[in-house]
Amino acid sequence: MIRFATIGTGFVVDWFLEGITACKEMEYAAVYSRSMETGRAFAQKYHVETVYDHMEDLAMDETIDAVYIASPPSCHFGQIMMMLNYGKHVLCEKPAVSNSKELELVLQAAQENDVVFLEAMKNVYTPGFRMIEELLPRIGTVKNAFIQTCRRSSAYDHFQKGIVEHVFLPKLSNGALMDVGCYAVHFLVKLFGMPQSIKADGIRLSNGSDGAGVILAQYQDMQAEILYSKMYDTEIPSQIQGEWGCMLIPDISHTREIRIVDRNGREELYNVPGTGVEDTRNDLVYEALEFQRLIMERRTDHPYHQNTVMTFQIMDEARRQMGMIFPADKIMEVL
Repeated sequence: MIRFATIGTGFVVDWFLEGITACKEMEYAAVYSRSMETGRAFAQKYHVETVYDHMEDLAMDETIDAVYIASPPSCHFGQIMMMLNYGKHVLCEKPAVSNSKELELVLQAAQENDVVFLEAMKNVYTPGFRMIEELLPRIGTVKNAFIQTCRRSSAYDHFQKGIVEHVFLPKLSNGALMDVGCYAVHFLVKLFGMPQSIKADGIRLSNGSDGAGVILAQYQDMQAEILYSKMYDTEIPSQIQGEWGCMLIPDISHTREIRIVDRNGREELYNVPGTGVEDTRNDLVYEALEFQRLIMERRTDHPYHQNTVMTFQIMDEARRQMGMIFPADKIMEVL
């Protein structure tokens, strides 16, 4: 049995705990919160007895095998490194770290301690993504991809009223690119690999954060456009254009259906089949199952690492072109 703890008590942890009920080898054993009062209240909700408000106490608990981290992005690196160095497997919410240099150190620590590290990039572990991969040959050689993650956020409504939530705080390594753009970037590299070059620009908010942006990616024989936003919605589906047809994906974060239109206008609609846990709309179940599998099989050097590496290389360059520098970037410069 894999005994795991959670770091954080926000709604994402609730979603994850709902998803992990499908993992028969996982046992929820401990809660960490900066506030003991908050931690105890959260633990009581899930009938968990052990609560920590000191990170190192959790790290030193030899009865805990794995940790799920859902704290602000700027906290991830230090928390991940501590847990890995104490021999704990780590599943960390996206974005796993602030930049590529932090990621390099994380992957090195995971290898040295022979433990699993996995970024919780939920959209690429789902049956919907696997169906996209399976159907892609139906449209022939891909020449263009338009990948969008645009949804107006209540945090932007609050920002307009002068209330700045953590998602728009650069000091916490956050912003629209890191919060929702990462889904599109990871989706792109998982399907097509690392582009030869990118061009990026964005809409900056008054505090220096980004509210929306676009990344143009150039491959040897195809192009891609990533559009992301927390300021506005779009009804345009993500599309992958091939020489034989076009694939339309309404939502890359929660893929439930895929439509293919061939050169003659004929349409085929594909509904994503169930996998035994199909009754849930909670896609975090699939990342939880994959985390469990990697631990059980001791797959510490798994192929997901390379996708995360490419994602951060692109986001680092996009932020450089937009002039967005996080405090975490400056720290890594002196190491």
